[in-house]
Amino acid sequence: MATAALWGADLRAEEHAPIVKSHGYSFYGNLTYPADYPHFDYVNPDAPKGGEISISTLGTFDSMNPYSRKGRGGALSTIMYESLLGEGVGGESAPADVYSEYYCLLCESVEYPETKDWVIFNMRPDAKFSNGDPVTAYDIEFSHNLLLDQGLQSYAEAVRKRIPKVEVLDDHRIKFYFTEGLSRRSMIEQVGFVPAWSKKWYEESGARLDESRLETSPGSGPYMIETVDVNRRIVYKRNPDYWGNDLPFNVGRNNFDRIRVEYFGDENSAFEAFKSGEYTYRNEGNSKQWATAYDFPKVADGYVVKEEIPDGSPPAPSGIVFNLGREVMQDKRVREAISLAFNFEWTNESLQYGLFKQRASFTQDTPLMAAGAPQGAELAFLQELGDVIDPELLTEEARMPHTSGAARLLDRRNARAASKLLDEAGWPVGDDGKRRNAEGEPLRVTFLLNSAGSATLSAVVENFMSNLTAFGIEAVLERVDSSQYTARERDRDYDLVYDQYASFLGTGTGLAQRYGSEAASFSLFNPAGLASPMVDAIIEASLQADTREEEDAALMALDRALRHEFFIIPTWYNDVYWTAYYDQYDHPKDQPAYALGYLDFWWYDAEKAEKLRAAGALR
Repeated sequence: MATAALWGADLRAEEHAPIVKSHGYSFYGNLTYPADYPHFDYVNPDAPKGGEISISTLGTFDSMNPYSRKGRGGALSTIMYESLLGEGVGGESAPADVYSEYYCLLCESVEYPETKDWVIFNMRPDAKFSNGDPVTAYDIEFSHNLLLDQGLQSYAEAVRKRIPKVEVLDDHRIKFYFTEGLSRRSMIEQVGFVPAWSKKWYEESGARLDESRLETSPGSGPYMIETVDVNRRIVYKRNPDYWGNDLPFNVGRNNFDRIRVEYFGDENSAFEAFKSGEYTYRNEGNSKQWATAYDFPKVADGYVVKEEIPDGSPPAPSGIVFNLGREVMQDKRVREAISLAFNFEWTNESLQYGLFKQRASFTQDTPLMAAGAPQGAELAFLQELGDVIDPELLTEEARMPHTSGAARLLDRRNARAASKLLDEAGWPVGDDGKRRNAEGEPLRVTFLLNSAGSATLSAVVENFMSNLTAFGIEAVLERVDSSQYTARERDRDYDLVYDQYASFLGTGTGLAQRYGSEAASFSLFNPAGLASPMVDAIIEASLQADTREEEDAALMALDRALRHEFFIIPTWYNDVYWTAYYDQYDHPKDQPAYALGYLDFWWYDAEKAEKLRAAGALR
């Protein structure tokens, strides 16, 4: 009875709330592209369709279902599925030249009151799955509930609290209700990006979302699976009957007939295969290779293009992550001491050819990056949160990475500082040079490393561990294969791991999944297990921002607080993409800020490709 009364009150409130109806959504109501936009500004609307782009990845896979904790999903295995609001191929932003603006794909319009208490998606009646079945509101309802019942626990728990009811109004209209009293931030895009799965297929097949399997449900997207050769390759082909080809959202996009993914056991074999033409596009992440290995004849002859393309997104907050669930890592002094074993300057000069910059912030090189002591709107925001804020945060300068000498791996000044911290933390060094606590237990830390990763990262970690050993710490490097690495990372079976968090330019409920206490014990997006009441309070307050200026102040404060909590040793970043590709592809001259788009809005040049084959540069 109470529930019915609650919905009745909501419905009465709706009668007086102005309704917004639009071709897209942004929280503040600003949309760069008008309802009659012909295409996104950065695409080539005349880009030809055809050809193949082939890429590589490392390791193995045994599943084409990436939504399960079981098994290792194949690369790009979400590519077949669309959502009500559209995104780029491979999950990149679309449009890629604006931030926090979302445009209809499976829907043709969005309706919501100014209070954002609910949202209705009016779907396109012509949307179809690859098997010809229509995509209906019942499929969206089914997909939403499937994620709640069989999806990741951190996602399901967060969404259930925020979205208590979904209602199918007719075959092509669906309504989501949002919990009273909670911020409306991220609510509409949350439901707008649920993948559309076929209810009919799941019910007829009996498949589950939480199982590892190679069989896949039909998707409505521009690509579908052509072949799967486990642990060797996956080929996706463009659906010739794709329902959405002519939508303005898709003009100049989805240009390749095929996307082929080749699997390799290690970085060296992958690079040699690129040189031989076994695959044709490569994002380089190894600084040594970028600096020294692209001198092979095909580059000199112009058959392979080596290009640096600006990256306008904040870099991923990657680095050496502490598992805060381990008792030894809960003492910040121990974490501080361990961090001093990382010598960025020596690493960059000796192993990475001076090509990187040292990352400090979770919003690096953006206006949201905290600097100095808090002041102005940021300081006022922090002060309003009261005692939950560490007093140090209000007066101290934003945390910056330590500096080291580049001349030698072991910086003696940092070694002395680390020794002092470990002594204070109750880990003095004994006559044998080993650190032990009062019970005589050695200070032992394990570093989990994927053996299929790059040789450069392996060298970086080895030298870091060498410095830990010099500090008197029993440092154990555990190299495991890709499948073991995935399983152990999911179970947080490590003290240290090289991983990354998500950067941010706007607030949203996803911040709580990545950085909040709510799912800290199990979230795959929070590898440190960070659970900070201060961070929680800042995230929650950011969701209540009424203006962009208030939101920016809150996010600057969040960056400051995350750096203060110190759960990751920041390593390095690059503000350009390192790309290499056989000269049969073209891309827009004006690169959008938020996506590289090589699978999304690049295209194949058949004439160039023929020249490569005639010259023997490609098979």
